[in-house]
Amino acid sequence: MIISGIESGIGMAKAFPEMNKVSSTPPADGAGKFFSELVSKVNDIQVKSDKAVQGLASGENKNLHEVMIEVEKASISFQFMSQVRNKALDAYQEVMRMQV
Repeated sequence: MIISGIESGIGMAKAFPEMNKVSSTPPADGAGKFFSELVSKVNDIQVKSDKAVQGLASGENKNLHEVMIEVEKASISFQFMSQVRNKALDAYQEVMRMQV
C-alpha cells in the first residue's frame, strides 16, 4: 500500500511556500518540536498578514488584492494547523482507548 503525502494531493507546497520549512515528518526529538515549528510558521504568516492589513489601512500599500491573498493564506494556514492538531488529538485518544 502506497501512502502519498498531503503535498501531492492538493498542492499545499506550491500554495504555501512558507510551510515548506516545516519538516513533513516529526523529528527524532518528538512531535513536540514538529508542532512548535508548525505553530511558529503559522504565527509568522499571521504577522505578515497583519502587517499587510496595517499597510493598507495606513495607505502604504495600495494593492487590495495582495492584502486579501495574505489574509487568506493566514486563514488557511491556521485552519490547516487546527486540523493537524485535531487529528493528533484523535490519534492520541484512540491510543488511550486501546486495552493493554
